[in-house]
Amino acid sequence: MDEDNYLLLEYPDYLTNGGNKKIKVKDLGKKFAMLNSFFMDYLKEYHIPAAFVKTQDKNSLKFIKYERLPFVVRILNIMDKRTAKIFSRKEGETLNLPIFEYHFGEGKDTLVSESHLISFDLCTIEDLKLINRICSKVNAVLKSFFERRGEILAEINCSFGKSENKIYLVDDFTPKSLKIIPVSKNDKWISPYNFDTPAAVRKYTDHLFNMMSS
Repeated sequence: MDEDNYLLLEYPDYLTNGGNKKIKVKDLGKKFAMLNSFFMDYLKEYHIPAAFVKTQDKNSLKFIKYERLPFVVRILNIMDKRTAKIFSRKEGETLNLPIFEYHFGEGKDTLVSESHLISFDLCTIEDLKLINRICSKVNAVLKSFFERRGEILAEINCSFGKSENKIYLVDDFTPKSLKIIPVSKNDKWISPYNFDTPAAVRKYTDHLFNMMSS
């Protein structure tokens, strides 16, 4: 491939936490790039198709050029607030099987069904079947990865792209997507759901970062 067939993604030194609020943290882009690089390479070892090619520089990653699919698959391994309320269950309860949610767009009310994705030509039935299989494998591999390190994979968002009619995983292993909680909580545990300050973002990012070498 020549350079026209690659895509360069740069990670900024801030995280957008709902609305348009940007929480800036020094060297955050570098750490986000390293997290994505590590987990993309790790998943590729399990034959999961990822568009990631290599780290370009300290905060940029090189990908196979792709057309991003306009929805995100959210994988839940614990009961979130919305689901707990609907089914009268306890929030945070561990699920026997993961829940796959499809989200289109930004904001709070983004949940859509498989039928929406197909009816509005956001993907084909065959693509969606493959995406679900990839998500199942991503979840299984990462659940095992974190369990060995004393953590529960509570939630992760997976984004996909197409290149030459092939589906690839393209995101996202940043704190905005990847939510882990300790098996045994103590006073020092870091909630992955409350990023209101630079200190909270930095602390949780460093926690994820430490998982890479543990």
